[in-house]
Amino acid sequence: MGLIINQKIIDSASAQKLIDLCPFGAIKYDGQLSITSACKMCKMCVKKGPEGAITYEEEDIPKCNKDEWRGVAVFAEQRDGVIHPVSLELIGKARELAAVTGHPVTAVLIGSGTEKAEDILLRHGIDTLYVYDDPQLKNFVISSYACAFTDFIKKTKPSSILVGATSLGRSLAPKVAARVHAGLTADCTMLKMKENTDLVQIRPAFGGNIMAQIVTPNTRPQFCTVRYKIFSSSEPSEPKGKTVRMEVTREMLSGNTEVVRVVEKPREIDISDAEIIVAVGRGLKTKEDISLAKKLADALGAQLACTRPLVESGWFDPKKQIGLSGRTVKPKMIITLGISGSVQFAAGMQNSDKIIAVNEDKDAPIFKFAHYGFIGNLYEIVPDLLKMIEGGKNV
Repeated sequence: MGLIINQKIIDSASAQKLIDLCPFGAIKYDGQLSITSACKMCKMCVKKGPEGAITYEEEDIPKCNKDEWRGVAVFAEQRDGVIHPVSLELIGKARELAAVTGHPVTAVLIGSGTEKAEDILLRHGIDTLYVYDDPQLKNFVISSYACAFTDFIKKTKPSSILVGATSLGRSLAPKVAARVHAGLTADCTMLKMKENTDLVQIRPAFGGNIMAQIVTPNTRPQFCTVRYKIFSSSEPSEPKGKTVRMEVTREMLSGNTEVVRVVEKPREIDISDAEIIVAVGRGLKTKEDISLAKKLADALGAQLACTRPLVESGWFDPKKQIGLSGRTVKPKMIITLGISGSVQFAAGMQNSDKIIAVNEDKDAPIFKFAHYGFIGNLYEIVPDLLKMIEGGKNV
């Protein structure tokens, strides 16, 4: 459906009028009127063109029965029985979302020897935990995990599904979403639930210049991934939920991938796990001046991080970058030095417990969400902060 051309009433005169009306040059005539891909659907041809020459017909969009889909589900990512912290954050958010509609909170756990992980999940407020436990699911194989995840969705019909935006989640979620014919909103920074069970999925778009609100009112399930450290983790309590053991079929395990062996990679220190961070931006004049920021970080027992321009300059490893195209952090304290506070950077750290900003520009955006601010030259302020710390004073 869309623009419909009534060729029977089109002649050269009416065609020329339509061509002149179109602001995008999308209408052509060579004995037959046609509309090219340059059309922006402004509908000027419908509103001001010869009556009946071009009409617009709305697409008849099929709607699902929302009553058949209930609950907010979380993919509980685990490795060797250890739950990834992002899953506990998603459970906390799922409980908040489900409270709006009165629906249950469920989780799907896929792996081998999952008893320890099951107990942790139930203590964090899961109403029903669905478990696919099989020795062949010990290691992540995307085909097998996708089959089990899809089986869970088809049998339980959750209205909304939350997946952590980890390397595993980012590879698994699109594959499963495609199998159940659902859209997928990636890297959400906010989630809101409507009383009619529509999930408002909010994420930065166009390089962080706008916050897009994505809603899928006509289809279920609603599928999204969420970065680590965006939401607060749920608090453990006495378990009240139940565990349902799901059948692991031969078809789920019959993929073309075989894990021969797993080689453990030395774990690097991730700024996402840091409790204190000192972050530097373009206010730093030279690469050598990083040493000043490092002195402050060392004095506080903090990790050093940066903004995107310093990565692009080759001053920092990309793993040290905070922001939309870097890491999301939620430390107990972050000190920003010479960082203006763009939307892209703010999205990666604005949920920090305490934000202390140092910037010469009193109108810098970072002061809008910083808890404490120093307006001045970082080369003067940082040495003063170091003296305070060395003197035993609290920052």
